[in-house]
Amino acid sequence: MCGINGIAYSNRSQRADDRVIKMMRDVQYHRGPDDGGIFLEENIGLGHRRLAIVDVSHGAQPMFNEDESLVIVYNGEIYNHADYRRELEIAGHVYKTHCDTETILHLYEELGTKCLEKLRGMFAFAIWDRREKSLFIARDRLGVKPLYYYLSEKGDLFFGSEIKTILEAGAIKPELNYNALPDQFANHGTSYDETLYVGVKRLLPGHFLIWKDGNLKLEKFWDVSFEPKHTELINDELFVEEWLELFKKSVKLRLMADVPLGMFLSGGIDSSAICAVMAEMVDEPIKTFSVGFKEREANEFEYARIVANAYKTDHHEITITPEQFFAELPKLIWHEDEPLGFIASVPLYFVSKLAQEHVKVVLTGEGSDEILAGYGRYAKALQLLQYGEKYENLTPSFVRQMVKTGATAIGGRLSRTFLTRQSDIENLFFDNFAVFPKAMQEKMFADETKARIYEQNPYFYQNRWIQKTDAENILDRLLYADTKTYLHELLMKQDQMSMAASIESRVPFLDHELVGFTAKLPLEMKLRGKTTKWILREAMRGILPDQILTRSKMGFPVPVGNWFRNEFKHIVDEYIVHERALNRGIFNADFIKELVAKHNAGENHDERLWFLVNFEIWQRQILEGESIT
Repeated sequence: MCGINGIAYSNRSQRADDRVIKMMRDVQYHRGPDDGGIFLEENIGLGHRRLAIVDVSHGAQPMFNEDESLVIVYNGEIYNHADYRRELEIAGHVYKTHCDTETILHLYEELGTKCLEKLRGMFAFAIWDRREKSLFIARDRLGVKPLYYYLSEKGDLFFGSEIKTILEAGAIKPELNYNALPDQFANHGTSYDETLYVGVKRLLPGHFLIWKDGNLKLEKFWDVSFEPKHTELINDELFVEEWLELFKKSVKLRLMADVPLGMFLSGGIDSSAICAVMAEMVDEPIKTFSVGFKEREANEFEYARIVANAYKTDHHEITITPEQFFAELPKLIWHEDEPLGFIASVPLYFVSKLAQEHVKVVLTGEGSDEILAGYGRYAKALQLLQYGEKYENLTPSFVRQMVKTGATAIGGRLSRTFLTRQSDIENLFFDNFAVFPKAMQEKMFADETKARIYEQNPYFYQNRWIQKTDAENILDRLLYADTKTYLHELLMKQDQMSMAASIESRVPFLDHELVGFTAKLPLEMKLRGKTTKWILREAMRGILPDQILTRSKMGFPVPVGNWFRNEFKHIVDEYIVHERALNRGIFNADFIKELVAKHNAGENHDERLWFLVNFEIWQRQILEGESIT
């Protein structure tokens, strides 16, 4: 796990400045405190910070191929790199290290951009071809590793693992991208290639770009496919057996390291399954790490301990206070570069700090919910869509309008059903489970803000993604959209919070071979009745303790709602209803004040207040350059 950055000027006579490349590189020192290097050649500059995981003594970057015609900076891990070493050596390539970095270079020499099809793992890298004078930048299939870029009007390209590298180069001044606001406030973060910064884009998962002489070309090299469904397996037992083998292979691959390795253990089925499989593959006790709060409803220590005891792990826990939580928040927003989309980002940072004291790599359970329909909202949406279609077919429109008027007046749960909403995916899934739904955004944003937003539909990007999938059924279409949007933001949280503590995190559930196989499973393998992640539960039956298999999903509970009402009400006063925040003209002040009042009166708006607090701190810190401690 590392940090990369670079500049490519369209004017070949414009020299890259080593001071600027070093500034870009070192602003993300936390991503690679073990080593750092730069490459300068005419109009090109590349930087790299290294967190040494494989072949620790060697592998410094930027790295060259044998004749130094190619140079690479790379962030990630290719778990199957050793599979290609022998055939590449037979083809005449000479290795100087045991690093996966070298294998990427040699595969690129042999296959060009097709090398991406061979890589199994997580990655974001840039290869400068000194002969062709072209830059090849790629990002892994699921977007586990981040890559941001800015292309100037002149065709100059600035890129890095974090947005702050681009800002550090002085390429642009941070400016709020109003076009991204509806998406940001609905979906925990922007969900296509836009960011909250004008001009700064993310390279989408499963895509690469080629830059040459100021011209940029984007291409997709992979996408998850849901059709055709598996037909060669004829019963549940065979499906479970095949899936479990792929899962075990994925876990085993992610044990590749020359440094101490552990895992985050929440006590949920995802991390517990990784622990169970991992325990069969290692000789020493697994080092496991859990985080929680003193409030009983806000920690999962009880369940994590059950698993830790079952597999005799070397278990470590950290309990954080609300004082610690809020003290770290500004720093973590700086690490994220954008407002923290998930409240759980903060405890994730604390458990990463704890783990960093003992190991350098951790495995985590991220991604299981999006590939195996683990969220309760999937079953709810499917039921609403089914009943809604029947309701619309059987009920005259004037009756539906009368019912809608009455149900809207009553409010509550009825306002989230087909009685008040159109029976389609956008209204009963995207909007229904948005942080700030469309109707609320219409009231929340000030008129001048809405006038600056050219696309006021918060689900523009989610709908765009659904149009791209080959999925033929509704559940798969929902999973595809969440894989491209919701999961992407979760992965950025996982990457940036772990890297803030200089620790690498790996996600076995997102091995692309496992994801591809799972996508083509029959629906009942994922969601059977109200049983989520059915095939995972069956695979772990008789392996995991029953308390883990049958427990309800908790997520990553953080009691921020109670804190905002009580001893940390001053956070809301400072960052939400303070004149400085309200006078920006972005929000409707009356709506914001009313939202806070409703929360204080007992309604639950914790996630919405969290968004508003984060957004204001981000503006002060990033857009206005204020130092917040």
